[in-house]
Amino acid sequence: MKGKPFLPLLGYALAWLFLVSSPDAADGQDIQLSEKTLRSAETRYGQEARQRLVAWLELVETGKQKTAAEKLGLANEFFNRIPFVSDTEHWGKRDYWATPVETLASNGGDCEDYAIGKYFTLLALGVGVDRLRITYVKAKTRDPADQAHMVLTYYPAPDAMPLVLDNLDPEIKPASERADLVPVYSFNGNGLWLASERNSGHLLGGSGQIDLWAELTARINRKF
Repeated sequence: MKGKPFLPLLGYALAWLFLVSSPDAADGQDIQLSEKTLRSAETRYGQEARQRLVAWLELVETGKQKTAAEKLGLANEFFNRIPFVSDTEHWGKRDYWATPVETLASNGGDCEDYAIGKYFTLLALGVGVDRLRITYVKAKTRDPADQAHMVLTYYPAPDAMPLVLDNLDPEIKPASERADLVPVYSFNGNGLWLASERNSGHLLGGSGQIDLWAELTARINRKF
């Protein structure tokens, strides 16, 4: 199935009957997938696609009462199971930021898809958007050196050292213990920051300045 477009068979219906209700909405919104969406995923990608999406819904439903640390672990482990596939091979595009539904249904993604999936999952679990940032870094130990990479960071407090949720290293660690990663910028539904240090950054403005993020959120917010 790799290398084939997600649309039109699943269509825009799958690309957004997932409701958190938007990346800028209040925290803790439910994820909702219609039976039509699940059937479309199953038709396009097989029964396992439905099972992955249902498992995601169940994770969110059963995880809301867990501690913050437990929620981080659940989201990190769940999306790290998805096989790594380049955008070129998987979507036929040089760079494509997939929605969590697209990633799970197609059972493939790359680093930004993992980070995005974890971000929306944690929002649905009730983690505040102010605690989460999708962070663009340079991975110093990858080949080639300083390879572009993306992780999700969680801030226990506004000025605290963030924790890193990553697919390269599945153990959740403070950023101070990830000397292999050099932060460049970070963003969430509320803003865009230029990283000057591992635990802080300079606010540049809205995250809508990032074209791929704007495209992703437009797919999420589109009404039919």
